[in-house]
Amino acid sequence: MRKKLVIGLTILFSFFIYVLPVAAEDRQIEDEIMYEIIVDRYNNGDFSNDIAVDVDDPAAYHGGDLIGIMDRLENLAQIGVTTIVLSPIMANMDDGFHGYWVEDFTEIDPQFGTFEELEQLVEAAHEQDIKVVLEFVTNYIPEDHSIALDPQRADWILTEEVTGPDWAERVVQFDQDNPDVQEYLIDAASFWLDETKIDGLSLHAVDQSSIDFLNRLTTELKESHPNKYLLGDILDEEADIAEIMEHTSLDAIDNYQIGQMISDIFSMPDQSPVEIYEIQKEMSDFQSILIVDDKYSKRFSQKFSENGRNIVTAWQLALTYMYTTPGTPLILQGTEVGMYGETAEDSQRLVPLNSGDQDLMEFHERISSLRTEFPSLRHGDFELIDERDSYAVFKRTYEGETMYIGINNGSESSYIDVTDVGPDMLFRGYLADNLARQNPEDNYRIGIPRESVEVYQLMDDVGLNWTLIIMVATILLGFVFVVVYLSKKQKEQERKEADQGIQK
Repeated sequence: MRKKLVIGLTILFSFFIYVLPVAAEDRQIEDEIMYEIIVDRYNNGDFSNDIAVDVDDPAAYHGGDLIGIMDRLENLAQIGVTTIVLSPIMANMDDGFHGYWVEDFTEIDPQFGTFEELEQLVEAAHEQDIKVVLEFVTNYIPEDHSIALDPQRADWILTEEVTGPDWAERVVQFDQDNPDVQEYLIDAASFWLDETKIDGLSLHAVDQSSIDFLNRLTTELKESHPNKYLLGDILDEEADIAEIMEHTSLDAIDNYQIGQMISDIFSMPDQSPVEIYEIQKEMSDFQSILIVDDKYSKRFSQKFSENGRNIVTAWQLALTYMYTTPGTPLILQGTEVGMYGETAEDSQRLVPLNSGDQDLMEFHERISSLRTEFPSLRHGDFELIDERDSYAVFKRTYEGETMYIGINNGSESSYIDVTDVGPDMLFRGYLADNLARQNPEDNYRIGIPRESVEVYQLMDDVGLNWTLIIMVATILLGFVFVVVYLSKKQKEQERKEADQGIQK
């Protein structure tokens, strides 16, 4: 009885400090925190489907599967993930661990699982308020695919050589301007949205697609599934993503230009984050997916470690920028444990899920909670207040809510005086518990140490909130009283039982 009451009071008290997340059905693309999973290289949850697994061969299957992802959903929810984006799970040719050698567009590769297991994964993810998006290949098929070898469908295939990662050497490209090819691919994409409960598709390498086909595909899919996400994956970092977004119905697109700048700027000290801001403002007409780590390049942890930078410091700077400025953040599997990788082969190895820095994990939780709690960090207007050397303060406003983000990438402590705020206001910091009040010069000095961050909420400076303090104190005192009372009752009961034992 005592244990149940203590647990109940603890849960009751937690309601005063817990911020409820935005429900999945109410979220927009701006609200998401995405996590990209290379299914084969994430987590092996079912060893019975390890058909051709060799973890020592970087080109072979390593055993990751749908069950393995399902086993980690609580961990993903804990670090604030709201959408998982899975690499293609369609049936592939031999050694197609990456998913880009699709053999059958409407079957699941047995190495990854079954339709029943996909259904279980989606259901379990939805219970955690996590959406599931599948990457879908529209541009190519393996060179020895039955379609590629069929002379009756020779006009389905382009003769140009496909360029890209290593796996591109074994594919041929669809002629997406062919109406028959368009019907074939639209039917295949529709299958996954019609027959499963996934929450959307990430269209692979939209920069290599026919823009007319992409327009038709996204328009028709949005008409039939208006609440499903359609994301644009990019291979060429220099692709004109603004043009792609202008002529399609994609919800968001990978923005490697901004992502690369975030990675470069924060991989070493004394570089100004304002450089990122200036590019970001130029690309504000569409929703960008912000990526620091991607599966084909050197990982961020590798870059800053080569510059001698601390893992928690560097990631705090990069994550704060990603999670508090316009765009939808996407982190690659392994980012949460600070995974290293020099090449694509290194970056795509199995994730060491049981390793990692605890402080880094905790920061993932804190910064994602802030993004969830304050709508202005997801939807608000975005402006630069001021900069001093490598320290910048940004402002976000939305429906009466105002937040300030301080990012000091410099090797010295610094401050910025905010002058556009009226009297009797308070800057309350949430990452380092900093406070800034009006000073004798009638401005607000926001100072933070070197290589650190802070996120402030602007609020009225009303002094101590005695009502809240009294309420919390009352709850705590009541909690202590009940525990003491129950403890005394238990001791009295033990004495009675002991006395009865002596009398016997």
